[in-house]
Amino acid sequence: MVTSRLRLPTPDSFTSRLRSPAVAARVGLWLGLCFATCFVTGLVSHYAQQPTHPIPFPTSPSWGYRLTQGLHVTTGVAAIPLLLVKLWSVLPRLFEAPPLGDPRRLLLTALERGSIAVLVAASVFQLATGLLNAAQWYPWTTFSFRTTHYALAWIAIGALLVHVAVKLPLIRDVLARDIDDTAHDRPGAREAGALSRRALVRTTFAAAGVAVLATAGGTVPWLRRVSVFATRTGEGPGGVPINKSATAAGVEESATSPDWRLEVVVGGTVAAVLSLDDLRAMPQHTVDLPIACVEGWSAQGTWSGVRLVDLLRSAGARAGDVVVTSLQRAGAFRRTTLPANFAADARTLVALDLAGEPLALDHGFPCRLIAPDRPGVLQTKWLARLEVDG
Repeated sequence: MVTSRLRLPTPDSFTSRLRSPAVAARVGLWLGLCFATCFVTGLVSHYAQQPTHPIPFPTSPSWGYRLTQGLHVTTGVAAIPLLLVKLWSVLPRLFEAPPLGDPRRLLLTALERGSIAVLVAASVFQLATGLLNAAQWYPWTTFSFRTTHYALAWIAIGALLVHVAVKLPLIRDVLARDIDDTAHDRPGAREAGALSRRALVRTTFAAAGVAVLATAGGTVPWLRRVSVFATRTGEGPGGVPINKSATAAGVEESATSPDWRLEVVVGGTVAAVLSLDDLRAMPQHTVDLPIACVEGWSAQGTWSGVRLVDLLRSAGARAGDVVVTSLQRAGAFRRTTLPANFAADARTLVALDLAGEPLALDHGFPCRLIAPDRPGVLQTKWLARLEVDG
């Protein structure tokens, strides 16, 4: 009986000249830029969603969060083909024997491979869960997407910095040479491959560009016709998509009840109880503000209603943070804190209308909060109470 043993490949098993530092460095450069953009814009989003801000989050420009979150998602999508080609190009390195006879090289190799293992694992997790979040599909139940995504972003960027530090001399030398230069090629890389190196890199960049075009319509309206994978493309009342319906929030009955009232609580005391007619009797103002959500989609809306600062002033409240409560009975964002600088901004409304029509029930009827440069999950719908200290 003949038995066979499984043999792992060696670096010489990969004979294509396309699997080279020349390709890896060029693709890796743009992959690193995508990761850096994702990381910075992700920090902005995480900070914007905090209940308090040691450094006030700005209210201007009103489209700031729309821009950063759009960049976050589109660069994350662009990173997917870049990461796949990068991993393909460096695969032979995985099978290199460690330099056991040289302690210094062994340490550097261990540091390099350890950082790569962490980086690859964190990157795959971040990109995969990020795509699922953009699609609003959450198959996991044992962890919070937001906190886990934030924590692993730090791990991924840390591993990336270690990897770049270790490989920087090679990266600089490779990028200074022509892409077809063979100075750093493996000895076993002898076959030309189906494409030239330059064609492979260009094809990779083209694939990243196509991925961006296929998803960026969620943020850029004039790309919506070609963005076949955009999760939101402007559908919805007033041209503004709906993330959570009144049915999903469980507010259909309470929001449409003739007994609905908006309470304004000042210093722990109910200072005003307002019906929808009371709100409509107050001076009305109109603003053009976007809704921008963490999933990467955004839409511009023309909102009308009562300025929050006027409403609070009429109830005898001074400027300060405002705790906003929805009719929703559950959910992570049922209660949110509106920082004082947002509450004082003249563009922040208790909105009653969208695009010249009363708010649709799914858009927050009878009234909702709308403020400039604020994450969509914090633009509270179906308002029930506003609370200020005094």
